[in-house]
Amino acid sequence: MRMRHLPVLLAGLSLSVSALAATAAATSDRWDLPVHTRKLDNGLTVIVTPDRSSPTVGVSVVYHVGMRLEPKNRTGFAHLFEHLMFQGTPNAPKGVFDKTITGGGGRNNGSTRADFTNYIETAPVSALEPILWLEADRMKTLDFSAATLKNQQDVVKEEIRVNVKNQPYGGFMWIDIGQHAFQKWENNHDGYGSFEDLEGASLDDVRAFHRDYYGPNNAVLAIAGDVTPAQGFALAKKYFAAIPKRPVPAGSDFTEPLNTAEKRIEQSDALAQAPALAAAWKIPARGSRDQAAMAVLGEVLAGGDASMFYQGLVKGREIALNLDSLYGLAGPWEYDGPTLFTIFAVYKPTSNANALLAAMDEDIAKVVKNGVDDATLRRVKTRMLASWNNKLESTINRADTLAKLQTMWGDANVVNQIPGWIEAVTSNDIRRTAATYLTAQNRTVIDRKPAAKVAPATPPAGDKK
Repeated sequence: MRMRHLPVLLAGLSLSVSALAATAAATSDRWDLPVHTRKLDNGLTVIVTPDRSSPTVGVSVVYHVGMRLEPKNRTGFAHLFEHLMFQGTPNAPKGVFDKTITGGGGRNNGSTRADFTNYIETAPVSALEPILWLEADRMKTLDFSAATLKNQQDVVKEEIRVNVKNQPYGGFMWIDIGQHAFQKWENNHDGYGSFEDLEGASLDDVRAFHRDYYGPNNAVLAIAGDVTPAQGFALAKKYFAAIPKRPVPAGSDFTEPLNTAEKRIEQSDALAQAPALAAAWKIPARGSRDQAAMAVLGEVLAGGDASMFYQGLVKGREIALNLDSLYGLAGPWEYDGPTLFTIFAVYKPTSNANALLAAMDEDIAKVVKNGVDDATLRRVKTRMLASWNNKLESTINRADTLAKLQTMWGDANVVNQIPGWIEAVTSNDIRRTAATYLTAQNRTVIDRKPAAKVAPATPPAGDKK
C-alpha cells in the first residue's frame, strides 16, 4: 500500500458457489446488495451496485495479480508496481490523479495482496467520470521513465524501513511466518520485497508487467453509489471499451497440501521490549466446505475480548499481554491460493512459547471434543454478520468488496451468500475443521525474543569517565 495512506480447490472438499449457497440458512431480514454485472467485449468485468442515499460513489479496480504472481528474483515487484500506477501517464502527468480526486473532496488508495492488487476511490458523484477516465488512462499505459522508477524504488525501500526494519517485531507475523510455513516460492517469498530485488527491477520489467497483467481482461471495475446500472455500464463502455485485451501469462501451480510436521523457529529482535509469538496453520482452500467453518472457528478462538484465546491466555492464565489473528494479508473470504490463519501474541517475559502453545492447544482440544455451545455460536455469528454489514456501509468498501469477490470467486454475488454461509455453520462443522487444520503437525511457530542487552564494560580501576 502507499505510505501516504495508511487456488485451486482441494480435491474432495470443493463446493461450487451455487452449492455453498444452497446450504445457507434462509433469512427474511438479510440485507442483500443489488449486484449488476456485465462484461465488455475486451474482457473487462463491470459491476454496478446502486445506492441513492447520498450523492457519492465508490470505485474499485482490481487486477488479478499480486505477490504470488510477481517475477522470480523480483520480490516486492507487485508492490512496487502498485506505487508506479500513481506516478502519471503521458496524458495525466504525476500529481494529476491525486489532485483530480482529492481536490473535490474525494480520497484514493491502493494495496497489494497475494492474489490481487486493488485501486480504490470515493468522491462526490460528480467526480465519477473523471475517476473512470483516470483509471482507464493508466490501464492503457504509464509514464515509463527511469526517473519515476528510481523514485518509487526509493519510496518502497523507505516504506520497508519504516514499517518493517525499524519497527518492533517487523511484520514477522505476516512476512517471516509464510517463508517457513509454505514450500513453493510463489507462496513463501517476501512480497514486501528485498532491497536487492527492488533495485534490480528495470524499465523492461515494468513495461512487461503492465502489458501482461494490467489489461482489461485481467481486471474488474466496480461502481457503488449514486448511479444506475445503465449509467454505470454506459460510462464503463465509454472510457474502457477501446482498450484492447491482452494475453495474460498462464499462472503456475501454487497449491500446497497441509503440513505434516510442526516447524519451530526462534528469532531475536533488537527493538522489541517483550517476546512475541506467531503460530500459523494452513487453512481450507477457497471454496472448500470448511472455509466458512474456519472463518467462524477463527472468531470463536481469537475474535475479540470474548474469544477463547483472549479469555484463556490474556485474562485467565495471564500469559499473553495481547492477542490478534490474521488470515494472511486479506481476510477469510478474499484469497485464491494457500493462506494461513495466524495468531500473534506478545507474551510476558516471565512465560515462554511452550506455555502459550500449550494453552492454545488445550482450547483447541476442547473445541474438537465438545464443539461450541449454542449461545457462543449465536454470539460469534452475530458479531461476524454485524462486522460484515458494517464494512459494506461505505460505498468505497462496497465497491472494493464486490470487485475482489468477483476476482477471487468469479461471482460478485458471493457478497450476498457469505452471511448465509456463516449462519449455516454448525458446531460439528467447527469440530471437524479444528481437528483437520488446527493440528500441531500443520502448525508453524516463530518465537520472537528481544535481543539480549549487552552489559556495559566495567572501566579499569583508576579510569575516570
